[in-house]
Amino acid sequence: MMRIVILGAGQAAASMAARLRARGHDGPLTVVGAEPVAPYQRPPLSKAYLLGQMGLERLLLRAPEWWTDQRIDLRLSETATAIDTASRLVTTDRGSLAYDALALTLGARPRRLPEAAGGHLSGVYVIRSLADVDALAPSMRPGRRLIVIGGGYIGLEAAAVARKLDLEVTVLESAPRILGRVAATETADMIRALHQAHGVTIMESASLQRITGTDRATGVALADGRELPADLIVTGIGVLPETRLAHEAGLAIDNGILTDDRGRSSDPAIWAAGDCASFPFEGERIRLESVGGAIDMAETVADNMLGADRAYVAKPWFWSDQFDAKLQIAGLGAGHDRIVTRPGDGRHGGSVWYYRRDRLIAVDALNDARAYMIGKRLIEAGRSPDPQTLAETPDLKALL
Repeated sequence: MMRIVILGAGQAAASMAARLRARGHDGPLTVVGAEPVAPYQRPPLSKAYLLGQMGLERLLLRAPEWWTDQRIDLRLSETATAIDTASRLVTTDRGSLAYDALALTLGARPRRLPEAAGGHLSGVYVIRSLADVDALAPSMRPGRRLIVIGGGYIGLEAAAVARKLDLEVTVLESAPRILGRVAATETADMIRALHQAHGVTIMESASLQRITGTDRATGVALADGRELPADLIVTGIGVLPETRLAHEAGLAIDNGILTDDRGRSSDPAIWAAGDCASFPFEGERIRLESVGGAIDMAETVADNMLGADRAYVAKPWFWSDQFDAKLQIAGLGAGHDRIVTRPGDGRHGGSVWYYRRDRLIAVDALNDARAYMIGKRLIEAGRSPDPQTLAETPDLKALL
């Protein structure tokens, strides 16, 4: 009758709890979440939910009665404040919980601009939680001027939704180009063209000095002296893994809560999964900020809590919906030394294939599901077609 406690109530927590029950854990199982809402999907927040096309009931990962049926003690609006590893006790703002095995699925929090740069002003928003989007949505009205700070996926998705709602949109990226940390130049070029075709102004190499305004944001001042007016501002400048609890409990931290290839932390009774956890991958240590990664790692950790002793082997995949286009990504392109591009069927589409030392490591496919699926199968099978053959073959399926 092992007592299992899961801290954090997002995708990883829901997947882990379901897996534990499916694998036969019949003992006490508690999930503690700081938000007032049961575990829900985050990706639609910056897309369908912000557009008003998806309601809360469709966001929920499980029906409310499922938690009761599975005898899972789901504690919402409750915040864990400390972990005592010696006595195996979690303290929350409502009391304490004893555990035999503890899982940390605490996710990540958005980076925020400092107060000196105007990050505290009214009218400045982030997109991470349901509460964030509920606060932003009423301001997304036709004709208003939105400035998005950060040209990553979250910022670009917010820009696309805002244009659909008929706002005037400008994206500011301090780096020489959008998607600089996460995608090749060729992918960024396709995404930039997509946004410009829909009326988004993209300003690259545009360093922010501060958000202007006294109590409420009125625009931005750039480092080169230019000032741009705005009615609202969304910052999409990345996230930070939630590690405070783990750090204060004495757990090892390395770009997240450090785990081994089983998902176990430096304390043998504590595990971690999802956005907050870092793990070994191809000789390096990484974190995966993705739904697929959260599910797969959480299920592996659940199995290992119950004695499976199974390595977590990440198979990274991601997606981003912008306007009516879908970008699908398989693998991790970091460290690539060669790019192969293939045209798509339509105006905004095509695929970008990443190689490192003649090994295929990733593919970005915009409006090209066939390229994505074939690339994903090749990567997961460890197969690397000759780059010249890949570029010239008329039918990608022949590569399989």
